Amino acid sequence: MPDANNSSSSVLTLYSFPLSGHGHRAELFLSLLGLPVKVINVDLPKGEQKQEQFLSLNPMGQIPVLLDGDIVVSDSNAILVYLARKYGNACWLPDDPVGASQVQRFLSLAAGEVFRGPASARMVRLFGAPFNWELAQATASRLFHFLDDHLSQREYLATAQPTIADIACYSYIAHAAEGGLSLDEFAHLRTWLSRIEALPGFIAMQKSPAALAA
Repeated sequence: MPDANNSSSSVLTLYSFPLSGHGHRAELFLSLLGLPVKVINVDLPKGEQKQEQFLSLNPMGQIPVLLDGDIVVSDSNAILVYLARKYGNACWLPDDPVGASQVQRFLSLAAGEVFRGPASARMVRLFGAPFNWELAQATASRLFHFLDDHLSQREYLATAQPTIADIACYSYIAHAAEGGLSLDEFAHLRTWLSRIEALPGFIAMQKSPAALAA
């Protein structure tokens, strides 16, 4: 899919972490847009995101953070919106009210049910996060049933073409197994994952050491 403006006056810089689905959203979209980027890995286990140097970029102490010249953008979904508007075309973030509202619907889902479901379950299993795994599993199950039904009638989440809605929801769902969740019964959802993975420029998120050893 060609982009209207995929040139940058300088190499973009992305502060991320290899096992972060939030970071992968941003890195994946940068790759799909064909944008050159310098990725700086922030050592989350050692608390580098809470150090003064990083907090000067994002006082919330969270990755990812995108630097584009003098512009600093934090929050993975905000980064997707910024990149779509500045470097992408209207297919990624539609201009029409209906298309834009549908994209926003799934950006909200990514920040809500995707985070509270597959993302939280994965953080419990991989990093010992203090979340309730059973509650995350139940949230994920409702989410997967909803998305599987939604995708039974369409190829992508928001419009007839891939948008940043798909990018925002992809990473944690694709790695649901790392949270002890199965996608076996959700054929339409698995087909959608394959469609995203077939996009030109797709890059996968790094699997956890535990997943590689399984």
